[in-house]
Amino acid sequence: MDTNFFMISFNNTENAFKAKTNSGLVQSYWLFKIISNPIMVKLGAKLGPLALTIGFKNLIKKTIFKQFVGGENIHDCELTIAELAKYNIGTILDYSVEGKENESDFDHCLNETLETIQKAKKDANIPFCVFKITGIARFEILEKVSAKINLTTEEEDEWQKVKNRVNKICLSALENNQAILIDAEESWIQNAIDELANTNMLICNKSKIIVYNTFQLYLADRLNYFKLSLDQAKTNGYRLGAKLVRGAYMEKERARAIEMNYQSPIHNNKEATDQDFDEAINFCINNIDNMAICAGTHNENSSTLLLNLMEQKNISPNDKRIYFSQLLGMSDHISYNLSLNGYNVAKYVPYGPVKEVLPYLIRRAQENTSVKGQTGRELNLIIKEKKRRSNLK
Repeated sequence: MDTNFFMISFNNTENAFKAKTNSGLVQSYWLFKIISNPIMVKLGAKLGPLALTIGFKNLIKKTIFKQFVGGENIHDCELTIAELAKYNIGTILDYSVEGKENESDFDHCLNETLETIQKAKKDANIPFCVFKITGIARFEILEKVSAKINLTTEEEDEWQKVKNRVNKICLSALENNQAILIDAEESWIQNAIDELANTNMLICNKSKIIVYNTFQLYLADRLNYFKLSLDQAKTNGYRLGAKLVRGAYMEKERARAIEMNYQSPIHNNKEATDQDFDEAINFCINNIDNMAICAGTHNENSSTLLLNLMEQKNISPNDKRIYFSQLLGMSDHISYNLSLNGYNVAKYVPYGPVKEVLPYLIRRAQENTSVKGQTGRELNLIIKEKKRRSNLK
């Protein structure tokens, strides 16, 4: 494809909503209208679990679940995977379960993640799989390891089981030549997650990049840590897999910092976060021979920056070392306009029982109200497309 990034317009709503029927567009309009209200989001976050217990599961499934989730099980995702593939968009398959507390749940999540790898192996439209460490490890053990608190003998055994699970997932990904993303989580358990990611990149990323760590650039220390991660990779003879995101736990991080009376680890303002994210993109492209990136961003300016840098460095739009990524149900104006111009794009497609993915859904709603302009942008684009379609009649 003869592609020129100057011709890509993220305001092209015809491309952005190609996959949406008129009724689907209306449903999305009302959903974003509701979650643009902070009071409704706070109320939903508190009442969501209760709503499931008193029979509102189908309502949740037909609204926010349908917008942001691929299905309740891996087979339900097949329609979403196929629909995205029609527009050259890949799927990042994620069994979106977290915060588990017992060994049977951990083993179930482990097996489900291994199944996503097998599914991806057979489907070229699934370039990545992803998992959360809190799906296979107790939060408290991650917190203690991150804080370098001495573990009891029993806890040492538990931590070894965690390491074994992560290693089993990563080795399966290596054996099946399937890239796997390790999600970032709360800052106070991130050290343990980084340790697990680095250990497995050392094992799996010698000749090809299989394992990716995730860097949340809204954390003030992450840009520096990201750069140090590349130095560590070079020193130890492996290549760095990096998923770049701004961050997904802002309200929780700030609330904990206030409650426990320490300085919030998150940048004081969005401008500082944007600056670090864009500097990380620059750093990636300048070091692309030693790494691969998945740029998880809903920001038009950051996406344009990456397009510019690729053009400047004569990097082909379909170079597999560089992927753009957005969440299912959000920022389709970025995803579809990029993919239809030949760039590598993958949507993050979570799946799981409604009850299990509720924390993910609550974060999506909170993100849309807390990030300045997020919901307004989605609504304005939907309104613009509705008008465009009306004018065609």
